[in-house]
Amino acid sequence: MATMDEEESSFTLPLIEDDENKQALVTKLEEIEPNSSHSCSTTNSFFKTCFNGLNALSGVGILSTPYALASGGWLSLILLFAIATAAFFSGLLIQRCMDSDSNIRTYPDIGELAFGKKGRLIVSIFMYIELYLVATGFLILEGDNLQNLFPNMEFEVGQGLTIGGKQGFIIIVSLIILPTVWLDNLSLLSYVSASGVLASGIILGSIIWTGAFEGIGFQQKGTLVNWDGMLTAISLYAFCYCAHPVFPTLYTSMKKKHQFSNVTLNLPASISSKVAIYTTLVNPIAKYALMVTPIVNAIKTRFSCRYNLRFLSILIGTNLLISTVLVALAIPFFGSLMSLVGALLSITASIILPRLCYLKISGIYRRFNGQLVGICLIIIVGVCLVIFGTYTSVLDIIGNF
Repeated sequence: MATMDEEESSFTLPLIEDDENKQALVTKLEEIEPNSSHSCSTTNSFFKTCFNGLNALSGVGILSTPYALASGGWLSLILLFAIATAAFFSGLLIQRCMDSDSNIRTYPDIGELAFGKKGRLIVSIFMYIELYLVATGFLILEGDNLQNLFPNMEFEVGQGLTIGGKQGFIIIVSLIILPTVWLDNLSLLSYVSASGVLASGIILGSIIWTGAFEGIGFQQKGTLVNWDGMLTAISLYAFCYCAHPVFPTLYTSMKKKHQFSNVTLNLPASISSKVAIYTTLVNPIAKYALMVTPIVNAIKTRFSCRYNLRFLSILIGTNLLISTVLVALAIPFFGSLMSLVGALLSITASIILPRLCYLKISGIYRRFNGQLVGICLIIIVGVCLVIFGTYTSVLDIIGNF
């Protein structure tokens, strides 16, 4: 379906018979309104894209890894590396799918190229729900951490009306995040991402310092394998690699696209662990806007170009933030929610769908070879993990109410 930009161009361009002049006019219009059709122009350098990519992948997922390890036991680390390998290959498959058609700019575009309108719908559902719930999880995490730091805090919002500490902190953090969702330029957003990457490095350094130099040590053996918690561990490991729906947006924004492929819950009370916890507060603030950018862009494309796109970005981003605040207040269980996101959405969006789309777009499903067998095996395993992992996560959420 043609956009309003395309429809208006179809009325004006036929008046220009010279093809070179016509192309020059199109180029000039794009220079005047670079965001008329897409909010992220191809102006990002390799390093800025790296900051955005690292910010999308690092941070909150890293923080859930210790809990996942405790749930599944030491041997579950094998699954962490297996999921990491599968997710890395998924990123490359997404790039190959995008390279097959220059018109592809988003993850749903890949789904449509592979399976038509139904493919776009399915990819869109999993992609946007995943990003939405991940953004919601950021707010829940902020509320949890601030409540741990200030356990007796309450907020009076009126005569006789008091808000609990966690709920109040979620609202305050959302106001801090609000200006970042107004940034519709990934080049500017990369500076916010840089702070998130730095925060992740500080968190890891603080945790290592706590274990090595503050009497905690690394001598505790733990459990070799815990089969009861293995599905929870797998779901949380998958959540660590839930940024694939953002990859097409990052890839589209790059100047040099060939460089794309180069791209706290139980800490003891000590100074370095407090540094880690305080730094953890930076991660969700730095990551929130990047996660919701594809959602904002998708909603903007539904509106006519007669609207002011800058105003639309602010309006959509603000309302999106308000809605995630309401969901975070209603479902205040970070671990359970992220386990559900990992099992149902991350595995589907980051492991299964890229492979299905690549099989269809590349046409390798027509010939039997090792690559086809490997991809199909990963898809089958992924489907099994989605079914059983989702069941376990839903039971966990129900048990927390």
